[in-house]
Amino acid sequence: MVETSHIYYGTIVHTLSVKNLEIIQQAVLVVSNGIIVKLDRNVKDIDAYISSASCTNYVLHRLGEHEFLIPGLVDTHAHAPQYVFAGSGMDLPLMDWLNTYTFPSESKFKDEQYAQDAYAKTVHRFLRNGTTTCSWFATIHLAACKRLVDTIHDLGQRAYVGKVNMDQNSPDYYVEASTQASLDDTRLFIDYTKAKAGHDRLITPVVTPRFAVSCSTPLMRGLADLAKEYRLPIQSHLCENPDEIKFACSLFPDCKNYTDIYQQHGLLGPDTYMAHCVHMTDDEINLLATTQTGVAHCANSNFSLQSGVCDVQRLLSHGIKVGLGTDVAGGFSPSILDAIRSGFWASKMKKVIERDMHGNSDYVCLQPSELLFLATLGGAQVLGLQDLIGNFVEGKAFDALWIDADRGNVDLIGDLTIFQKLEKFLFNGSADNILHVYVQGRRVSGVPDDENDLASSGDTLNHGVALDHTTKPSI
Repeated sequence: MVETSHIYYGTIVHTLSVKNLEIIQQAVLVVSNGIIVKLDRNVKDIDAYISSASCTNYVLHRLGEHEFLIPGLVDTHAHAPQYVFAGSGMDLPLMDWLNTYTFPSESKFKDEQYAQDAYAKTVHRFLRNGTTTCSWFATIHLAACKRLVDTIHDLGQRAYVGKVNMDQNSPDYYVEASTQASLDDTRLFIDYTKAKAGHDRLITPVVTPRFAVSCSTPLMRGLADLAKEYRLPIQSHLCENPDEIKFACSLFPDCKNYTDIYQQHGLLGPDTYMAHCVHMTDDEINLLATTQTGVAHCANSNFSLQSGVCDVQRLLSHGIKVGLGTDVAGGFSPSILDAIRSGFWASKMKKVIERDMHGNSDYVCLQPSELLFLATLGGAQVLGLQDLIGNFVEGKAFDALWIDADRGNVDLIGDLTIFQKLEKFLFNGSADNILHVYVQGRRVSGVPDDENDLASSGDTLNHGVALDHTTKPSI
């Protein structure tokens, strides 16, 4: 059977680096078996272009005047069980918030049916908001963690999934039976997830000590050994809140600082990424840079839980990989568009703080193109997926969003450039502007009227855009 290629013709927007935004008009993007096999620029006549090609089966997708493709959004930090109370319980700082809202809510996931129902809504919502790749924290419950993996697999998201580890300083109703039980269940979860991922490998298990406060030395060292044995990534939390930092350092007095706790337990490195990193000393910044550890920037959560303002430019200036995270439910929104906007305001706030302290400030705030980078290629770099996703380079997977910038709450008035349309989508847009969501070439979400058909179909559907189905020589 001859594979059908999909040809996308129109405007493409992506980043090649944090400082390099590329807008390609009259672009031809050819996808085969979910992989980008060709990207051509400045093609004025798509029909003539296709006629000169020499393959057989293809489907042509023409983007409209106000439409463009961007890479799929990457969420480097989200808590799947916390979506059930996202948007509520925002009155307390981190440590009180965990005990009052988070741990009671997560403990409910010992009920496997409850977990399955909650996770179906959660993953669906993240996909609908354009998150094609997500790094998930689950709970301590092995059975429920498996249900999350099943749900992600069925809905087609690319994901890192972690069974959470907690063997100390946790409520009696939400703590693992023993350190060995935690490690044994983690091994079972890793084996289950790797088997479930199969040949497409869209799902990856990630070793997930919740944070140093809730993990003993034997547990952290055991998790580091598992990560090394299976060659897996590691995720956790770091320097989010002053009270958390003080508590963590009191538990490990022989370590120089909070970051050094993870270093001394073998948990930092190129395959590790830490959420938040708000209150970092120079020594800690240098340690992240030296170990090539990445950072998930979760500005909404940092504001909502009164944790502080992360200086992303400081991290980037040290060569540290940075991506965006929603941190649901510390952050109240499941959309990376919100993370972009929160990151924008956090950057502006750093400038205001510097100006108030020094009377003036030459601090350079994050620009829209840099925020798009953090939401796509930057996030891919944090997860070690930069050679697979993050932009539209030939050979990468086609993880993409088809955007209609003149839809929903966005009104395009007058003669706007493509960059202005991109800005309006980033700052005013919503899921209403996302016509199609693709993961590895398969359409997994999109405008609501066709969502019921998505579970069993990878076909591209027509929502009023020009779409040609042709059987002629193709690319």
